[in-house]
Amino acid sequence: MLFRSLITASLSAVCVLAQVSSFPKASYFRETYGKAKTKVELKNPVRLKDFVADGKLELSLKNYLALVMANNTDVQLQLISLEIPKTNILQQYGAWDPKATAQFSTTRATTIPTNATTAQNAASLTKSLAQPYSLQYTQTLPEGLQYTAQFAGAKTSQTNSFNNYNPALTANLRVSVTQPLLQNRGSYVNRIPLMVAQVGLKMSESQQTQQLLTLINTAETAYWNVISARENLKVADSGRTNADEFLKYMQKQLDLGALSPLDIYNPQQSLAAADLTVSQAKFNLLQAEDALRHQMGADLDPEIRQLPINLTEPVDLGPADSISVDAEREVSKAVMNHPAILQALEKLDSDDLGIQSAKNGLLPNLSLSMYYQANGTGGVYDSAHSTLLGGGPASMIPGGIGDALGQMFGFGYPTYFASLNLTLPIRNRAASAVMATALVQKKADALNLRNQQQAIRLNTLTAVTRLEGAKEQLKLAKIQLDFAQKNLDAENTKFQLGTEINQNVINAQQVLVQAQSAVVTNQVGVRLNLLNLLTQTGELLDERGIVVK
Repeated sequence: MLFRSLITASLSAVCVLAQVSSFPKASYFRETYGKAKTKVELKNPVRLKDFVADGKLELSLKNYLALVMANNTDVQLQLISLEIPKTNILQQYGAWDPKATAQFSTTRATTIPTNATTAQNAASLTKSLAQPYSLQYTQTLPEGLQYTAQFAGAKTSQTNSFNNYNPALTANLRVSVTQPLLQNRGSYVNRIPLMVAQVGLKMSESQQTQQLLTLINTAETAYWNVISARENLKVADSGRTNADEFLKYMQKQLDLGALSPLDIYNPQQSLAAADLTVSQAKFNLLQAEDALRHQMGADLDPEIRQLPINLTEPVDLGPADSISVDAEREVSKAVMNHPAILQALEKLDSDDLGIQSAKNGLLPNLSLSMYYQANGTGGVYDSAHSTLLGGGPASMIPGGIGDALGQMFGFGYPTYFASLNLTLPIRNRAASAVMATALVQKKADALNLRNQQQAIRLNTLTAVTRLEGAKEQLKLAKIQLDFAQKNLDAENTKFQLGTEINQNVINAQQVLVQAQSAVVTNQVGVRLNLLNLLTQTGELLDERGIVVK
């Protein structure tokens, strides 16, 4: 059963920056006016102690890759890389967010006297007060229609005024709409920026998958490098054992007088060379283990990084003939599934949206605007001004904002307005250049798609060829190992019978060590070439049971 690693890209600092609530919810004020949290808390490596057994870190390939996905810093960087494209989508939705605007101002003024007579007469000075106010709600819909609802009014007063209302209170309620008829008309063209952002997210997901393929390939390569170094150390130890046993045998012959003292140097030199090979193999293994600890984050834990590592995955896949691949089938899978191909296809979708947006920019700007407004007036009514015109005796009739609102909501004094506005570019070279650039960009991206398909086909065929070559080399290496072992047995028998010199035995021992090392190298080579083929076809994550969410 395939292992499923469910990964969620999240850091504590990412979630606290977004404003997800709307006015006037309590959470809106907390998110808007709360202190921004800039501290980022990085988690310590997880699950490492789950795989400690008998004082060793025991890991199968499945468990090792689970630790890589959970703790590898490069993997974590890729997992949070989608947060910015996601916020870009949220930003595009902001074009349709409603807005409320409130305004109030007050102005009190005294008129400057214009001559000496009015300057000495305080009653002749003019004092005025103006207090306008407004509350407006506006929103643009995805179809391009913009509507506004506005309540506005003012309080004004002035000494020596000839107005009937002093102070005068006004109120009006206006509902207006503006609808584009050519440019920016319809939900499709107005949602193009949003769709571009959504395609950008898909492209980022494909890019993330491609990066994860590379990172998992690197991590698994480190796993097989440790196994290769471990097996080569075993081969070196085996070669040293053979050299040591042969030296002991020669020393007995020397002690018995059956051997010249000059003949002891060859076995001694062979043992010294075997010691050097073992030493090099030990340090190669230490270096490979350090790289493995880095891949799974074990180097960040002071306790775990001191533990020896025991990798349980077998190096031998069995008979090389059991691994069968069809080149054209592998190429077909690569062309269909490889993230680079998916990313190139998504780029063409983005180019189509860019062309549609450029086509919209070529259209004339024709829009229809309309509004309806209800009006009302109130305040203290002074009939003295009517008396001056031949009316009755002057009187003051009190009033207030209720009169203005009553008239406004009575809708007895409406205003209707409609206008048709046309902006016709006589020549629009800027928009034409944008369209030409969009068309050239799609052509370039179509060629890039073909280039990607050719490159992936070539890379997949190369990976198949290398895998087949590794299988054949492993088969031949095993044959060579069999002959090397038989040759060493023969040389030992002939030397014991006195028909062979010790140098030939030593040479046979060295050939055997080389043959054993070649088998290990080619066994790991088959593993790595199979890993490379899965990477080229884009199947590595699925084959290793890794699902990113």
